[in-house]
Amino acid sequence: MVKQTSFLSEITLLEQLPVRERPAERLYQVGAQALNLTELLAAVIGGSHQLELAQTLVTRWGDTLLQVEQAELARVPGVGRQTAARIKAALELGQRLAHWPDEERRQIRRPEDAADLLFPLIGYQEQEHFVVLYLNTQNRVVDHEVLYKGSLNSSLVRTAEVFRGAIRRNCAAIIVAHNHPSGEPNPSPEDVALTRRLIEAGKLMEVEVLDHVVIGQGRFVSLRERRMGFD
Repeated sequence: MVKQTSFLSEITLLEQLPVRERPAERLYQVGAQALNLTELLAAVIGGSHQLELAQTLVTRWGDTLLQVEQAELARVPGVGRQTAARIKAALELGQRLAHWPDEERRQIRRPEDAADLLFPLIGYQEQEHFVVLYLNTQNRVVDHEVLYKGSLNSSLVRTAEVFRGAIRRNCAAIIVAHNHPSGEPNPSPEDVALTRRLIEAGKLMEVEVLDHVVIGQGRFVSLRERRMGFD
């Protein structure tokens, strides 16, 4: 009699994939919107058997996973209590954010409001980060996205990438921002040129560029406030 081997003792699906095609790496490179349900769940689960477990759960429950009790998830072989808790926490977080009342979302009335959101996000990073804040018609922040990390060359910032997230989220406006790891937030001529380019593109796409904020260490500069690129 041939003994059946559990997937937990075999070479995992994750190990068979090139690094660039693994869920966490794809999430980093192309964003959550590009991942399917199994990949998103695998990224939450983590570990070497994340894809097998995610496939098992999606096959069993599909889009009704939200209604499954934590104890039932924990009974699935290979899941256990801690992984079940992570899955339920991620699902609940998504639900709460999706139904977050508009009046409780952060509203951007002035550059300082944007800077307050950006300082914790990129203010003390050792590398440059380029961020987009997505806003609704009341200038309330509905989401944000880090588009670029590393040594940032403004000429490499692709206009289509900057506005793609706004179009997907049906947003009326965006604020772009980046940090200067040196701590000095004065905009460069390239920053101003990028701002002009994005403003012109935004007019064509009917998405307003409200500001370009440069974050330093404890200080910031609003290009709109200084009328740099905002003619």
